[in-house]
Amino acid sequence: MKWIRHACRAVIVRDGLLLAIKMCDRSGIFYVLPGGGQRHGETMREGLKRECLEEINLDVTVGPLLYVREYIGQNHSFSKYHRNFHQVETVFSCGIPEGAEPSPGSETDRKQIGIEWLDLKKLATVRFLPSDAVPFIQRELEQSDDLYLGDIN
Repeated sequence: MKWIRHACRAVIVRDGLLLAIKMCDRSGIFYVLPGGGQRHGETMREGLKRECLEEINLDVTVGPLLYVREYIGQNHSFSKYHRNFHQVETVFSCGIPEGAEPSPGSETDRKQIGIEWLDLKKLATVRFLPSDAVPFIQRELEQSDDLYLGDIN
């Protein structure tokens, strides 16, 4: 049976820098937002907080929903490896405590080789995935309305 995976990602900006996970694959270095798969029974915000603790060892404050991204692997450049992969990602603006610095957490991703602060204005000059999300991330400071309603009845 084919299924859709749900993941949550964090946009953490401090002093014009975006916190990113540094990854390495056959093509070299690339960057992604912290976060990962939501578990059954946890809200998106709970899952994102857990994933950030696991990957960047920080207790984030989850703020407004910035955008939703869908990835259907068979439609993209990684189709050879992702032909049966379908993921929906919700991306939230997040904060970290003043003076807190990220470090590898208890469960880093397999391809994760570090954590790095990237210049938000120069984000298009590095291999950031997904690259089409860069304009949405760069405007994250202008977003003010929270579109996520949470677990409601």
